[in-house]
Amino acid sequence: MSVEAVLIDPLEALHSARDGGEGAAFRVGLVVPQSGPLGLTGPSALDGALLAAHEVNAAGGVLGRPMELVLVDGGGTPERVAAEVRPLLAAGAVDALAGCHTSDVHRAVEAVASGRTAYVYTPPHEGGSRLPGVLCTGIDPLSQLGSAIQELTEHHRIGRWAFVGNDYIWPRSVHRAAGALVARAGARVVLERRVPFGAVEGAVEPLLDALRASRADALLLSLIGRDQVHFGRALRRSGLDRRLVRLSGALEENGLLALGGDDTGLLYAAMPSFATLDEDRRRGIAERHRALCGPWAPVLDAYAVGLHDGLRLLAELAAHRSLAPDRLVRAAGRLLAAEARPVHLARADGPDFAVLP
Repeated sequence: MSVEAVLIDPLEALHSARDGGEGAAFRVGLVVPQSGPLGLTGPSALDGALLAAHEVNAAGGVLGRPMELVLVDGGGTPERVAAEVRPLLAAGAVDALAGCHTSDVHRAVEAVASGRTAYVYTPPHEGGSRLPGVLCTGIDPLSQLGSAIQELTEHHRIGRWAFVGNDYIWPRSVHRAAGALVARAGARVVLERRVPFGAVEGAVEPLLDALRASRADALLLSLIGRDQVHFGRALRRSGLDRRLVRLSGALEENGLLALGGDDTGLLYAAMPSFATLDEDRRRGIAERHRALCGPWAPVLDAYAVGLHDGLRLLAELAAHRSLAPDRLVRAAGRLLAAEARPVHLARADGPDFAVLP
């Protein structure tokens, strides 16, 4: 099968001519990590995006305009990623943005995108309101962890929780929400540690010592990407993986493969997985992905499916001429509700989250 999608470099997008006519490509700035802490998820996310663009184009494009993807590496520092997005917007080189990256990068991109273009952000996020024109289709910490912490605390009779995460906006928000949920479940938090990106390997032994000293029964992990993998391997070497109930809000298929799987029965993920999708939908996406990218393509994961769906939604919004920042969230809500798709939408003009039936 030939791929009906074009992936171009930001420099090419800045310098390639666009006539602005009705047949001009509908260009989406695709902010996906190709490096950094979430780099191991990048190939899957990119495949999900290419599949979405292929499907849109095979169906006639966006009001007859082919969708093109302008790839921006979302794995750099927030300042660096925002600095790459800013000239694309200033030059009119992209018509919209879609991203699957860390929340600190999201906040930096949001600051340069708001009021200028539609920006769809698809992974789990830290919660709170958003600037106009920014649409979050992922889930907030309270919604993500609420039932999981309660059920695990009851099922495993957990009295003492420990929190270990990276040190940026999403884990901080996760830990605040989880602290309240742990107390509501009748347990308590006995340890909290946050580690900068890339510093987990050097901090492993102190973290393991602190876990042993805390006598925790359960561990909430808000480490991401390769940091989560490094720490998971260290837990296995120490034997703590067979004693601690572990719950992660960011564990997806690539991370689980890098860990070598888990046979303890004590590792839980609060992040939806590709395997938990409706069977017909899972099979359909998998078959289309295999036909497009081949049998050796990266494994699909929650990040890939979220970005795939976000780009499809963006194309629908553009087809309805509903990308204006002041009506983006409401228009998305109407589309999703009409198709009975549940989603949490962060809003700039009302409650932080609207849960649509």
